[in-house]
Amino acid sequence: SQDLVESGGGSVQAGGSLTLSCVASANFNYMAWFRQAPGQAREGIAGIRRRGGSTSYADSVKERFTISQDKGKKTLYLQMNGLKPEDTGLYYCAADPTPLDLDDILDDRRFRFWGQGTQVTVSS
Repeated sequence: SQDLVESGGGSVQAGGSLTLSCVASANFNYMAWFRQAPGQAREGIAGIRRRGGSTSYADSVKERFTISQDKGKKTLYLQMNGLKPEDTGLYYCAADPTPLDLDDILDDRRFRFWGQGTQVTVSS
């Protein structure tokens, strides 16, 4: 069985919205969303600390994306508004039980558990 399973990707027009979900097998202390566009490196875009709910966002998605969690359902969400063509990519959920500084929560080297990704395509 997979530790993390993403869903909610799809195709939308610029300016549209999508909500991604990631169901986890356990309550991990730190979870984050990453994305990878074709030919580009994987980019950390939003992370959250389970206790207290502190969050961190990449500048490219601030004010447009919101990361949240439902601890009871062991589910991580990413609400994406005002989508742009440059938001197109494969979106991954990542998790780790190890304590992380919020400064490191968008660093993919810090995460050991990964989902298989869900595709988001934004057309102009």
